Amino acid sequence: MPRHGWRALRHLALLAGLASAALPAGADEAARQLAADLLDRLDGGDYPAAVALMTPQLATALPAERLRSVWESLPAVYGARRQRGTPVDENYRSGHKVRVPMTYERAALNAEIAIDGQRRIAGLLIVPQTAPTALEQNANFSETPLAIPLAGASLPATLTRPAAAGRVPGVVLVHGSGPHDRDESIGPNKPFRDLAHGLARRGVAVLRYEKRSRARPEDFAGDFGIDDETTDDAVAALRVLAGQPGIGPVFVLGHSQGGMLAPRIAERAAVPAGAILWAAPARPVLDSVIEQFERIAAQDGAVDAGERRAIDALAGGLAAIRRGEDPPRADAPLQLPAGYWRSLDAVRAVDDAQRSKTPLLILHGGRDYQVTDADWAIWQQTFADSPRVVLKRYPALNHLGIAGEAPSTPLEYQRPGRVDKALIDDVAAWIKARAGS
Repeated sequence: MPRHGWRALRHLALLAGLASAALPAGADEAARQLAADLLDRLDGGDYPAAVALMTPQLATALPAERLRSVWESLPAVYGARRQRGTPVDENYRSGHKVRVPMTYERAALNAEIAIDGQRRIAGLLIVPQTAPTALEQNANFSETPLAIPLAGASLPATLTRPAAAGRVPGVVLVHGSGPHDRDESIGPNKPFRDLAHGLARRGVAVLRYEKRSRARPEDFAGDFGIDDETTDDAVAALRVLAGQPGIGPVFVLGHSQGGMLAPRIAERAAVPAGAILWAAPARPVLDSVIEQFERIAAQDGAVDAGERRAIDALAGGLAAIRRGEDPPRADAPLQLPAGYWRSLDAVRAVDDAQRSKTPLLILHGGRDYQVTDADWAIWQQTFADSPRVVLKRYPALNHLGIAGEAPSTPLEYQRPGRVDKALIDDVAAWIKARAGS
């Protein structure tokens, strides 16, 4: 694999960690111009001048050399830079951000730039362009908007309901790590949309929602933990679905990190009739994350000096947090607070699943390079004889549930595909069997 696969993972992780800057009021032409000035400096290779436009906090987290590494990885991953689109101001509660479309040879991205009240760059996030999730209606299902209530706010959501009359079972979809939309969009792929439409065609209602780290990044400006990021909102979503007329019983389906937390979510919600763990890590995440980065870096046959330094720095930072150290957020691994890493490290998904009395369906793709067969072996060894647990492995599927033949890589996520029909069939059949429908 070319080294740009590693760089893609690195730049997305780095910039995603900077998305929580507070956004001030009053987006205007001056803010749009400042965003353009930042991108002009980046495109021109004048990284010190770009850093000079930033707040001290962001400049500390993203010094010139790190910014160079991130920015110059973009054409390596996505091809030659084509053009920049018209900036768009977005009022956001008491603040604003500027979104600038950027077209590359193989991808369309957005630069989302936060401007503070002193006209400084307070946040920078590079994300794929995704069209707004449109409600769909057809002969098999209908979609309606819902909201997941939070303290003083809500998360936008979509309920996909089968067209068939009568009561139907329902399931809430819980995202993996990162600031996902309700479709869990990754490049051109939308695995949660595929699941929602596929399950609804098979008689199962589906609730999917915008993850809080995407819809309300300002909630993560300070310290937070894994329950703040994922668990609490999933519990709220389950209660919303359980309250919908004509839907029940309800289930939870978690993908990746969401799958790891599914037993915890089910226990705390106290409403699911079962939990589905899709591509769920079985090992402590702080152990497996370094292995994952090593694997990605080595896919082209060698780990270069820069990659080795980055991996060693990440491993050293995680080890320091495990020893009880509390680095400033700007110096913490991936710029995520130490408390977050500790809360993630404390999750023991296998133990949670063993304690649970909830029926479980555990799904795994044989080509998954993120959650590998090492995790699958633990799930299989633990639950092979349990009548409460069904285990299914799909040799041809990657982490997104998309079939292929060659070993999966980060670049595969940039090619369009669909969640495999067999996986959707199995999920629907398992839910309906436990719902008695």
